[in-house]
Amino acid sequence: MKNWSLSDLLSGLHEDIQQRLATCRTCFKHPGTKGDASEKVWIELLQKYLPQRYQAETAHVVDSQGKFSDQIDVVVFDRQYSPFIFDYQGQKIIPAESVYGVFEAKQVINKDMIEYAQQKIASVRSLHRTSLPIPHAGGTYPAKPLVPIIGGILAFESDWNPALGEPLIQALETANGLLRLDLGCIAAHGTVSYNEKTESYELTHRGKPATAFLFELISRLQSSATVPMIDINAYAAWLTRDPP
Repeated sequence: MKNWSLSDLLSGLHEDIQQRLATCRTCFKHPGTKGDASEKVWIELLQKYLPQRYQAETAHVVDSQGKFSDQIDVVVFDRQYSPFIFDYQGQKIIPAESVYGVFEAKQVINKDMIEYAQQKIASVRSLHRTSLPIPHAGGTYPAKPLVPIIGGILAFESDWNPALGEPLIQALETANGLLRLDLGCIAAHGTVSYNEKTESYELTHRGKPATAFLFELISRLQSSATVPMIDINAYAAWLTRDPP
């Protein structure tokens, strides 16, 4: 169709997210209200544009050993194969096996916020995840290996000058393993992503950052395939235990 432009559509998606984040930053004066509004912008983006097998929410994550994560601003999790989610009065608890990715959403990105996000993400990655063999008509498939949980940080602006540069890379490289951040989007400036092959971070300046982040996340989710088969009986064992 001659009147449609894919470039305009993708640009419009990014500009909408950037404008909504800017509005949250300038119009809401209370820090808590401002933070909640920013989180909602990112969650609504993912809820609207991720395939329906995925869902995004603010939540805690729990494992079958009864250990809970910190509250996470944005949790991307499976809703096609995961058997349950606790949802009461806006408080959501998600089983560790169903989690694909976790993100902290902040107004600005700086060294302190990166360290904060690293700790929050590690609180999820350190949880125990079960994986059972998968029965099928001809027998049983081996238990699916656990796929690494994607971790990242989402923000509107950067406290650094330049916004994306060596100070950002140095802050990211101070931690690895459970603490490593894989993806970052600073909507007003660009994106950052960790390249497993080169074991280094790559910066992308401008270029519709919110849309670029969405596409990179979808690509990584495709590589993650399906979550493991959860051992629901490991969770059911808690039914016979007395509360602490």
